[in-house]
Amino acid sequence: MKKEFTSYIVENTESLLSHIGMPQSVVHRSDIIIISLIVLITAFLVMEITYRTTLFATRRILRHKQYTFLTQMLAAGRLRKTALAIPPIIISGMLPIAFDSEPRILYYAQRIVWIYFCTATVVAINALLTALAYSAFTNSKYHDRPIKGFIQISKVIVYLIAVIVIISIITDKSPLYLIGGLGAFAAVLMLIAKDSIMGFVGGFLLLENDMVRLGDWIEIPGTSINGNVFDISLTIVKVRNWDNTIATIPPYSLINGTFINWRGMSETGGRRIARSYIIKLDNIKPCNDNMLRRLKGLDKELALYINSKLEQMRRNVVANTDNPEGLTNGTIDTNAGLFRAYADIYLRRHPLIRKDMIIMVRTLEPKETGLPMQFYCFTTTTEWRSYESIQSEIMEHFASVMPQFELYPFQTSGSRETIISGLLEGQFPVERIDGMPYKTIK
Repeated sequence: MKKEFTSYIVENTESLLSHIGMPQSVVHRSDIIIISLIVLITAFLVMEITYRTTLFATRRILRHKQYTFLTQMLAAGRLRKTALAIPPIIISGMLPIAFDSEPRILYYAQRIVWIYFCTATVVAINALLTALAYSAFTNSKYHDRPIKGFIQISKVIVYLIAVIVIISIITDKSPLYLIGGLGAFAAVLMLIAKDSIMGFVGGFLLLENDMVRLGDWIEIPGTSINGNVFDISLTIVKVRNWDNTIATIPPYSLINGTFINWRGMSETGGRRIARSYIIKLDNIKPCNDNMLRRLKGLDKELALYINSKLEQMRRNVVANTDNPEGLTNGTIDTNAGLFRAYADIYLRRHPLIRKDMIIMVRTLEPKETGLPMQFYCFTTTTEWRSYESIQSEIMEHFASVMPQFELYPFQTSGSRETIISGLLEGQFPVERIDGMPYKTIK
């Protein structure tokens, strides 16, 4: 069929050129040129028809339902870029028709066409990958995934394969032969581009192990980097710090070093409060009947707790972790223990503290300044402003209610306290001292 088609074109072309007076040598060369032009026109005409048909079908689909992938294929001429891979396929099949009598020219022409095919295929695949990345960014299921890094890995693989195939076409060697010789080249490349390769490998490991996602709050100890990740690629991670400065980090520094990812906190929906006050040791004392009677009026639940503990004491029930009637957070033996019990009750009934996570009030190792008392719980929100507001409200409340238990936090004495202390020691009338701090009156 090819020979009949070729003979038909050649005979008519030669007849036409001879009729207008062309020399026979020119007539022979003109046959090849005209057939080549016909092949090229046919190939690109098929490409244009395919592109127009696909464009029409895509627009019709988008009129009925919006698909992000198809919308992105229409943007930036990506649909036309994918159509560029069609002409070389048609040309490679029709080249023997044009150069049937010129095997040498056919040999080189076929290699040029295949190089063009590899290049057009790379352009088409890149257009598809870019459209796929944009569609993934808008998908709520994948919006926090580092799609950009995976797309870059895919593009690098496509580029490497295309380069190997093109070199094998130029050198007329098998691609496997070239891959076998990459060992020595890789050793030299490691010396020349060590940092770039480490960045590439680090970025790949970062994505493969899902160590960082877009939107994650990360913190790197010992540096000023503390904020949200807004861009991840194979060679760089960008972080917007809380002061709105932007920090760039090479991925391998995250792999080799240590960093904190707060994603787990966000996924659980509870952010930890672990704050403490340092209680002055000389204010801690045993509870007496008058103190217990007075503090019963401070809070109804605290009154129930005191009565239950008095009943346990009457029945000689020991409070321990194995005893369901015992209380972990607090006692009525000292004012500090009673305050721990009140703080535990307050946190458990707070509407913005999670009840399904640990709630604990405990004393830490004593310091030279006093006894640290820590309040440990989790908020129902991880939003920064709300969290800080809840935490501040809780700590302010405990600071205001501590004097009711005759407890006071440690504070370094200032000049005002020193002056007041001197006036009192000098028998200066108390009623004449403005703003007498309650902690100086026993």
